[in-house]
Amino acid sequence: MRALVKAGPGPGMVLREVAKPACGTTEVLIRVRHAGVCGTDLHIWEWDSWASRRLKPPVIVGHEFAGEIVSLGQEAEAAGLLAVGDLVTAEGHLVCGHCLQCRLGDAHLCRRTQIIGVDRDGAFADFIAMPASNVIRLDGIPTEVGAIMDPMGNAVHTVLEGRVPGSIVFVLGCGPIGCFAVGVARAAGASLVIASDFNPRRLELARAMGAQVTLDPAHDDVLARIRELTGGDGVDLVCEMSGHPDGHATAFAAARLGGRVNLLGTPSRTTETDFARDVIFKGLTLYGVTGRKMYETWDQMRRFLHAGQLDPRPVITHRFPLECIGDAIQVIKAGQAGKVILEVEA
Repeated sequence: MRALVKAGPGPGMVLREVAKPACGTTEVLIRVRHAGVCGTDLHIWEWDSWASRRLKPPVIVGHEFAGEIVSLGQEAEAAGLLAVGDLVTAEGHLVCGHCLQCRLGDAHLCRRTQIIGVDRDGAFADFIAMPASNVIRLDGIPTEVGAIMDPMGNAVHTVLEGRVPGSIVFVLGCGPIGCFAVGVARAAGASLVIASDFNPRRLELARAMGAQVTLDPAHDDVLARIRELTGGDGVDLVCEMSGHPDGHATAFAAARLGGRVNLLGTPSRTTETDFARDVIFKGLTLYGVTGRKMYETWDQMRRFLHAGQLDPRPVITHRFPLECIGDAIQVIKAGQAGKVILEVEA
């Protein structure tokens, strides 16, 4: 089969012919139709400090995907939950099931997590074998949408970890997951969704996903506008998606007394915060978001999609064949892309 492989240290990826993966007894073999390209894949392409510490090449890249089941292992078939021909996506975090976090129902925090496309072979390929327990049937959701349910799930987790109906929600950072978060907040009944980013294209996508107010910190006094929009109180929920220290400062300042800040953006450097002033005396609740709750987030997301309350497709801006991964990476680096999709199956 064809696969995009991180062959060794250094920038880039290579398209290679490799052996089709075997399907273990508890696994299903999936023919990949669509795959999403994300910031993690950019880190791997660039071979930055994170990638050089984490990856052990050669490895097939890619962790966001959807496709069709072509075969099942004996135990997976006997369970009767999946069948050949089913269109599916999958949770890309493989967990141990035995550590304290897994046993407490917090498998998304499993200390032995392996991520496809990072710690083991991934989905930028014609086929991928996945544990049946990680596979989610799409049941009418298009595979192009199924391929981005992984990052969309991060948005669902970020927004719904808090009380949203009737709330004022501020999404700080409008990359693809931030734009998804706008749509999730609207679907979940937020009374007002405010979105902020420096990139005009990203603000355009946020408006397409339902943001009623969009702010550019280069031109707008974000905190003054938020005070104006909230009668001086501040917002009920901040979804901090940028990971930048300035974003953290804005998030804490924008939240109302007793408000909540859910943090998904991953910082590349340390944030200095006056915790007494900005968090403790404001009575804020902070929540760090890691991946998707397994599998509460997936059920919530599927219900929004099936009900037609959430449509992520406005965020998809570019589609490329598998062999054009270099072009896909370049449009992401240029900052003018929303979500980029690889069309794997012709």
